[in-house]
Amino acid sequence: MTDSTPMTIGELATRTGVAVRTIRFYCDEGLLEVRRTAAGHRVFDRAAVDRLRLLRRLRAFGIGLTAIADVLSGTRSIAEVIATERAAVDAEFAALSHRRALLAAVEHAAPAALDLLAAVADPSTARATLGTFWRRQLAPLPRPLIEDFLDMNVPEPTLDAPPEHLLAYAELVALVANPALSMAMSDTIRHRGTPGVRDERRLLLDVADACLTAAPAVAAGRAPAPGAELDHYVDIHAGARGLADTPAFRRRLLADTADTADVRRYWQLTAALAGDTVTSGAAHLWLFDALTVAVA
Repeated sequence: MTDSTPMTIGELATRTGVAVRTIRFYCDEGLLEVRRTAAGHRVFDRAAVDRLRLLRRLRAFGIGLTAIADVLSGTRSIAEVIATERAAVDAEFAALSHRRALLAAVEHAAPAALDLLAAVADPSTARATLGTFWRRQLAPLPRPLIEDFLDMNVPEPTLDAPPEHLLAYAELVALVANPALSMAMSDTIRHRGTPGVRDERRLLLDVADACLTAAPAVAAGRAPAPGAELDHYVDIHAGARGLADTPAFRRRLLADTADTADVRRYWQLTAALAGDTVTSGAAHLWLFDALTVAVA
């Protein structure tokens, strides 16, 4: 047989090891170029061998016929198709890993936690719920700063998250659904009970700076106590109101702020998810407790 001699479908099957029935299917799908003899028999040129072998190799990797058709037509490269397929497999793996972790969490916590964990069955929705809560809390700040805050203070469980982490994350989502937490969190951050704030945006930026200043003390495990960190924090709140840092101001700042159990619980759960990272909430609670000690 010369290079120009057409092959029958049987000869193509012999050369490639692909069943005749499969070759017919690929022809019907438009993946193989075929001609018909006067008698109506399918015949192929030599290029059909390489084309069919490439097709079969791509199928072995689970590539779909539509993507293979793009490769064979030159619309997309093999590298592009493989990269797309790998990304799809990664997404499937992530979904399966998350599902497995959720099932393990239900087993760990008993069916009573079913409703709680259902809130994090869709990770993107759960994350969006927490994001919406904080965007409302920090609304005066520029969006990039809020997104930085979310990256640091709204950690997501890993794909192989232990049950206790998923339970903590689910409880966070449940907590932000309670309007009382929104009010309490805002009061704790801003000390709304002490009126007279002239520039709320500036206050939020300065409180964030105070939390960064206190973070090393939290990381070192220092007990909340008066010191430079607290002085900086109180000075921020006094200056925001055009007042001086006095013992009377400190007493008022503490007395007029609602320190609710839900706020503490929220930040305790977040700290459990963040691991060694000191969250803004952990630093803020440290400052709040240092103020309590100073006033006492």
